Amino acid sequence: MFNIVLFEPEIPPNTGNIARLCLATGCRLILKQPLGFSISDRAVRRAGLDYWKHVKLTLIDSLEELDSLLPDSRRFYLSTKASQSYWTPSFQQGDTFIFGPESKGLPESMIFNNDLAITIPMTKGPVRSLNLSTSVGIVVYEAFRQVTLNSHLPFGQSSPLTF
Repeated sequence: MFNIVLFEPEIPPNTGNIARLCLATGCRLILKQPLGFSISDRAVRRAGLDYWKHVKLTLIDSLEELDSLLPDSRRFYLSTKASQSYWTPSFQQGDTFIFGPESKGLPESMIFNNDLAITIPMTKGPVRSLNLSTSVGIVVYEAFRQVTLNSHLPFGQSSPLTF
């Protein structure tokens, strides 16, 4: 349905939780190396439970590989530094969502002057960002909501999700 790219992820449980989410929603998980851990780490496997082996997982070394892998997919770049809300775009099946590493986010060169850079709105305060796996869940389910509503079918019938 969608492609989730984790750009140099650092925290194994986040990646494990996102892998589980991808499997539950039919999304492909793409990990851009280097990773801050081994995907055989116990923490990653525990967060993904026994589902990890079923995840559509691809490892890449560069964003150029992503160009070859998904040449026609629109790429949305998620960042707290983006000015456009994730509520603004109309998502489509096959879209790609790129999330940065937990400690620093995506490089600014990927975000600034980019019409496809989006953010999850938050109130001003001491919290700088949401947890990575929470952010992925918010965006994936908004994209599913939009694709399902735009299909003009009863909710849930245009996606592999069951209710």
